[in-house]
Amino acid sequence: MENQDKKGYKYFLDRSITTRELIFIVAVILCLSPIISPPIALLMGLIIAQFIGHPYLNLNHKATKILLQVSVVGLGFGMNVTSALKAGKEGVVFTIISIVGTLIIGFFMGKFLKIEKKTSFLISSGTAICGGSAIAAISPVIKADEKQISVALGTIFILNSIALFVFPMIGHHFDLSQSQFGMWCAIAIHDTSSVVGASSKYGQQALEIATTVKLARALWIIPLAFLSTLLFKNKNSKVSIPYFIGLFLLAMIANTYIPFIQDYSSYFVAIAKAGLTLTLFLIGCGLSRKVLLSVGFKPLLQGVVLWVIISAAALLVVINLVI
Repeated sequence: MENQDKKGYKYFLDRSITTRELIFIVAVILCLSPIISPPIALLMGLIIAQFIGHPYLNLNHKATKILLQVSVVGLGFGMNVTSALKAGKEGVVFTIISIVGTLIIGFFMGKFLKIEKKTSFLISSGTAICGGSAIAAISPVIKADEKQISVALGTIFILNSIALFVFPMIGHHFDLSQSQFGMWCAIAIHDTSSVVGASSKYGQQALEIATTVKLARALWIIPLAFLSTLLFKNKNSKVSIPYFIGLFLLAMIANTYIPFIQDYSSYFVAIAKAGLTLTLFLIGCGLSRKVLLSVGFKPLLQGVVLWVIISAAALLVVINLVI
């Protein structure tokens, strides 16, 4: 067995790197540099997915998940507890209304369009709470199969990618303040990675509000997962709890009350932002032509309609109520 391992290791060292791998590695290095913005990183990933192919596609989902969680924790070192609590308090009413409303509308849309029940529920859950994270947490609870999960993730990530480019433009068009834009992003953009990517380009205050409200929103995965066990009658299923949110809170507390941490917080935040840019690149790399074609018209239509409704309603609210 040991000889086989040595042979495999030697093969890995001896083999020459492919052109596809070289392009991918160069793109990763560029994403970790300050010259590449989150939208450009996502676009690079999409181009590689369509024309070159991801050389390590089997590792992409796990790498993206870990990198996103570590990066979000790193952002906590750039935030203050007092301002975060204020933002979280302001966003709690929006969060409850939008989550419940999205799930109800999604249920009736799924019935109307005759979309498979679990696929429809996963799309609604991803739109209501936090995109891919919600789908990943809910899918084992309802015992969704690979096809159902892929369709839901594909739908969410397609719209997520569009949001990263479109939301800042809309924010500037309506002359939204940083607090308004941060709140709107947290409610209307599905995944944490795109929420951070869009809000970070708008301003530091927008980033703080968006991240805090989005992570507070992500905690609703837990009650939704328990509700899912009742709706789909899978009482023995395990609920996945997003523990990294606790680490984010600890990082934020450390940055607020420990002077030593404050001295180095800018470095932690810079590393976290680079990690999130790389995360968006990897998400783009995972959206291959096969994934895009597998979504289908009806699930995509459900995702688009839900997204437009929640985005328009949230924008109307933040314009009138948030300063």
